[in-house]
Amino acid sequence: MPLVAQLQPYKSLSIIGMEKNTGKTTCCNYLLNQLKGENRKVAVTSIGIDGEQTDLVTFTQKPEIEIFEGMGFVTSEYFYHKKKLTAEIIEVSQRSTSHGRLVFAKAITSGKVILSGPNTTVWLKQVMEQLYNAGFDFLITDGALSRKSLASPTLSESLILTTGAALTPILPELVRKTKFAYQLTQTEQFKTDIKETLENFESGIYALNKDEFIDLQISSSLLLDSYKNELFAYGNTLYVAGIITNSLLNALRIHKEVKNTTLVAKDFTKIFVDKDVLSHYFRAGGKLKVLNKNRLIAICVNPVSSQGYKIDSQKLIEALEKEVNVPVYDLMSR
Repeated sequence: MPLVAQLQPYKSLSIIGMEKNTGKTTCCNYLLNQLKGENRKVAVTSIGIDGEQTDLVTFTQKPEIEIFEGMGFVTSEYFYHKKKLTAEIIEVSQRSTSHGRLVFAKAITSGKVILSGPNTTVWLKQVMEQLYNAGFDFLITDGALSRKSLASPTLSESLILTTGAALTPILPELVRKTKFAYQLTQTEQFKTDIKETLENFESGIYALNKDEFIDLQISSSLLLDSYKNELFAYGNTLYVAGIITNSLLNALRIHKEVKNTTLVAKDFTKIFVDKDVLSHYFRAGGKLKVLNKNRLIAICVNPVSSQGYKIDSQKLIEALEKEVNVPVYDLMSR
């Protein structure tokens, strides 16, 4: 089935890269090009900055985002003025990013833009609602697996994971890492009536009791060693609003309450642990769930790294398809 056909049941998509230069922008451009001939009213934004010609971190060349006539986009004022198309401004936010306020716009002509969107989950949710209210019916968010990002790209109904040689040029290792990320996307969802309230928290650890929460006054899981005795004072279900780390799982694994412990992450992009550490935690009896879970519809691969390493595309696709239960695409080979 063509990749674009898999988007039909959904109103939103996140494209999440496992590493820089694994093909997020290529995937986004491919889908935008495919969607331009359909009746859907498409809009796109990004968590952080994407679409710059030269990566601001690695200084390597990368493709820009190409927007087509009639499509919507959200970016900051600074990058809006650098756009290479004619657009109509729909709205300008009152809040600002480090690159200015967010500009909601609709392309009058086709051209290229640099995307720079909201930097928190709450703000991203508001941006998505504003785009729906403006008449767009399919939203694409460009995201990434990042320890630094406060915004969750998994607010979308569906997601695509991008991986490739930039992560590692060794095929078995690349398959292993991608398979583990795939397994994290399959983590069971934690059901609660206070989901929307919990989504608003950007940091901290909270005890969950039925549909109530108690702030444990622990600002980060990295500070856990100082709060071991207070951790289970209000129950054994813990919601971590920030990132889940190896140190947190290792501390819980040796705790006497581990067999009764359920750890809840905001979503799979907030789980930064090694596979072995997670396995040890599970073997000790601990459980892991996520607050937000959506449908992974595909994995896209980039077999070439910015340093010139190249993996055989067909071998990579075949190896991954043996390990995951979603289609795998190399969009550059199409």
